[in-house]
Order: sequence, then C-alpha cells, then structure tokens
Amino acid sequence: MVDDPVEDESFSPEARAKAIAHFRFLWEKRGFLGKAFGIGLLVGLAIAFAIPARYDAMVQLMPPDGQSSTGAMMLAAITAKAGASNLGGLAGDLLGVKSSGALFVGVLGSRTVQDRIIQRFDLKKVYGYKLDVDARKKLASRTNLAEDRKSGIIAISVTDHDPQRAAEIAGAYVEELNQLTAELSTSGAHRERVFLEERLNAVKKDLNDASVKFSQFASKNAAIDIKEQGRAMMEAAARLQGEKIAAESELKGLEQIYMPGNVRVRAAQARISELQNQLEKLGGQAGGAPQTSGSSAALYPSIRELPVLGVTWADLYRQTKIQETVYEVLTEQYELAKVEEAKETPSVKVLDAPRVPERKSFPPRGPITLFVGFVFLAAAGIALFLRAQWDGTDATDAGKLFAQEVFQSLNQHMPWATSGSGIQAITHKTWERVAAGRGGAKPPESGSKLP
Repeated sequence: MVDDPVEDESFSPEARAKAIAHFRFLWEKRGFLGKAFGIGLLVGLAIAFAIPARYDAMVQLMPPDGQSSTGAMMLAAITAKAGASNLGGLAGDLLGVKSSGALFVGVLGSRTVQDRIIQRFDLKKVYGYKLDVDARKKLASRTNLAEDRKSGIIAISVTDHDPQRAAEIAGAYVEELNQLTAELSTSGAHRERVFLEERLNAVKKDLNDASVKFSQFASKNAAIDIKEQGRAMMEAAARLQGEKIAAESELKGLEQIYMPGNVRVRAAQARISELQNQLEKLGGQAGGAPQTSGSSAALYPSIRELPVLGVTWADLYRQTKIQETVYEVLTEQYELAKVEEAKETPSVKVLDAPRVPERKSFPPRGPITLFVGFVFLAAAGIALFLRAQWDGTDATDAGKLFAQEVFQSLNQHMPWATSGSGIQAITHKTWERVAAGRGGAKPPESGSKLP
C-alpha cells in the first residue's frame, strides 16, 4: 500500500499566484521604494558619520617565567593589596591551577591600576564623569584583558576615540603593572634589600660624621698622620742633634786657636744656638702643652704633643675606617640583594608594543549605511502592503472606523492643529501624505464628521 504524497500548500497555484501578485505590486511601486531606499542610505550615512570613531590599541605580554613558591606568595600578596574585587578567588587558588599570568590579569584589572591610569590621563574629564567609580566602569568597559590558555600570552586591548591616547593607555597598563609588582613585592630578597638600603643610609650618615670630625681634628692640630709625622720629626731631631754635636766639636777646636771674640768663634756659637732652638721646637715644652714660642705658633705639633694627639687621632681614624669598611660591605650586599630581588620579582616582557592604530575599529560605516537603507526599504514595503490592505477594507468596517477616530484625535493634538503655527505648513503636508498614502485620499479636516 503506497501513501499518496500530501501536496505542499506553500507551492500551490493559489500561493504562487498570490506571491507573484505581491511582487508585481512592489514592482509597480518601485519608484517609491527606490526613494525610500535612497533616503535610508542618506540617513544611514548620516548616522554612521555621527557615531564617534573608535580605535583599538593592543599590547601583548609574554607569559611570566615559572616562579618559585616565594614568587607565588609574593603575587598573592600583590593581589590582596591591589584592591581588586575579583581577585580573592585567584589568590585562594594560587597554589592550585591558577597561574601567575592569571594573577597578572587580575592585577591589571584592580582598582589601584585603574585609579592610577585615570589620574594619569585625567580620564574623568575625558569621559565626562565626576565620580571615580563611574570613570572606572567606563575604563573597564573600554579595556579588554585576556590570557591565552594555551600559550599564556596576555593581551591588553584599549578602545578610545583618540588613537594616540589609546596606545598610551595600553602602554601605561604595562608600566603600572611593573611598578606595582615592584612596590608590593614581599619576597625575602625584597625585605633584605629594603633592610640593607636603610642600613646603608644610616652608615653613610655615620661615615660622613666621622669623616668630618676626623678632618676637623686633623686640620685644627695639623695632625695629618701621627705615625709618619712622629717618624719624620724623630729623624729631623736626630739630624739636628748630630749637627749640633758637630758644631760643638768645631767650636771647641776654634776656641783653642782663636780668641773668644773672633768672628769664626762667634759664628759657631750662633749656629749652635740656632740648632738648640730648633731642637727645642721639635721637642716641645715639658708637660705636652701647646707650643707658641715666637710671634706665631708652630706649624706642626711637637714630639711631646704627638702622643697626646695620637690617642684622639687614632680613635677618630679608627672610627672612620670602620665606617668605611661597613659601608663597603653593605654596598656589596645591597647590590647582590637587588640582583636577587630582580630574579624573584616577576618581570613583564612585552611581546608586541602598543602602536597608534591606523584604522578605526568602530563604526563600520558601510554596513550601517546599507542596514539603515534596507530598513527603510522594508518599512516602505510594509507600509505599502498595509496601505493596500487599508484601502481594500470596507468603509463600514468597525475596526477601520475606530482607527479613523483615533487618527482624527491624534491629528487634532499635533503641533500643526493650531492655526498660525510656524511648522504647520510643512508638517501638515507630511502628515497628510503619511496618512493618505501615495495617491490615496487625504484624512478628514479638523472638525469634519467621519463616515
């Protein structure tokens, strides 16, 4: 038994004839439809150019290097301090499946980073907002942060009406990420670096104080180097003592030959006296008191004064050398701590630097223009079919009479209903054409009775 196929009503001769009649009707009204499509294109073009252009600037970051547990805990602390509302889960899953790349994305979307960028580019004025929360929402809506699950590459995309500002904001995200990770780092190397930096500043101050005291003491007492000065003065005293002994021997020989008033005898005596004065100056006064013989004080401390000055000089010299040694050791440790901190701190490596976009990303003017044109074309076609159906409806139909009453009531409350209105002439003619349709009858005048 074979079932008879049921004929599809959509392909019946009646349906086909009805569709052809619809197409023929539209073809007859092609002039009106063409005008509607043209007007739609103009309106769409105006809308497309009225929408402000937007530009997308993108920067891509390499995935962070594998971090130790210390680095991971540091990133968790950064996340907690950054103030982002959606970072609690990230920090909680830090030692699980979450990566440092996901934490970077969370830090980039934090309130701290957003506030810095808003303040840096004065975005509240640019976006026209008075509250920070509104500016943050606007910035978040124009920023797209994403991490590729396979490659781990982090993409930062910023949309703005100004292409230059879009590129600068994208670059600012990278700068703020680097700065924030450095500021909020809590690793052991960071703590060591901070401690050494504080100690280095304190030791530097102590070294400066010790150097000033030592230099002032040495300048005031002419105690440049007590050890070398003592050696030099002892050598000078020995030389003078030897010259004096030789002069005394020469004097005794001259006294045996010449009279006491002889010139050579007196010259030898004067020489011995001068050598004695020089020895007294080098030796100093008894008790180590400062020597001020003659018209002016001695240029250098005497041999008797050197032991007294040597105690203070050695103490100040020792303090200065200790501070210098400590400063050198701390400087070496400080540099090593900075290197270690740089190793533990996740660094941001830029894969694609942000560039000023050359083409706009929105709006697509061509599709918008065509879309509005086809909307006008479809609206015009629907209006023609509705008008044809309206004209084909019996004048005594209750629905048609009700619609005419509603239209008459609306027409009476329109701006052109008042006589003498400035827009009456133009709007009334347009309203009549819409109401009556192309080639149809005009709506009844105000105050006239409906059939």
